Amino acid sequence: MANKKISRKELLKGPDEFLTLSGRAVAFLGDHLRELKIVGIAVAVILVGYLSVYGYMRHTNKKGQEAYNLAYNALIDASTPDSESEAGALPENVDIKEAEALFAQLIDEYGMSKAARLALPQVGHIKFTQKEYDEAIRYYDRFTEKISGHKEYEDLTSLALASCHEAKGELKEAISILTPLVENPANPFRETAMLSLERLYRLDNQPDKAHGILEKFVQEYRTSPFLPMAKARL
Repeated sequence: MANKKISRKELLKGPDEFLTLSGRAVAFLGDHLRELKIVGIAVAVILVGYLSVYGYMRHTNKKGQEAYNLAYNALIDASTPDSESEAGALPENVDIKEAEALFAQLIDEYGMSKAARLALPQVGHIKFTQKEYDEAIRYYDRFTEKISGHKEYEDLTSLALASCHEAKGELKEAISILTPLVENPANPFRETAMLSLERLYRLDNQPDKAHGILEKFVQEYRTSPFLPMAKARL
């Protein structure tokens, strides 16, 4: 049976769909006006909070970078060897302490900035050159926490930590830090780690292990600038 055709007159008698939907929308807003106001206020608060944090972080990062540049320039000035000092050595004078104080101030005042994170290993390095090994380790450990997940930075920090423990005479601790770096063939710092580990084995009266490290180094790093030194130790 064919569908009955609806006449134009009947269509006009029916409720307008747009008006019906509009009416429902108005009714919904009327019934839920209080809830919608609360939601609107919450969104506004979140937005203002986000903009405030974003603005604060931009300001903090800017000020932190300025403080880092100041401290780094002071470190460079202090690191410039005098004609009477050993090349590459950091002089024990007020300049190096000034650089350390500037980095420490940066960490304290702009701790949430990106520059504050980079200041941690700088202070660690200064502490190491001043033979304050426990303090150096503390700063390097803090840096490790900050850059967790960034393998390259973690490995570089491991090299620094191993040097600190070696300087303290804690050879086995230094060995345990370097061993994972040497066991990973893909590690970009493996070459340096192998030579350091070989030295630690010799200092720890483990000549067989030291010899084994050198043999592996000579075999795997034939183009290394340290190859002649490694061969001389065999």
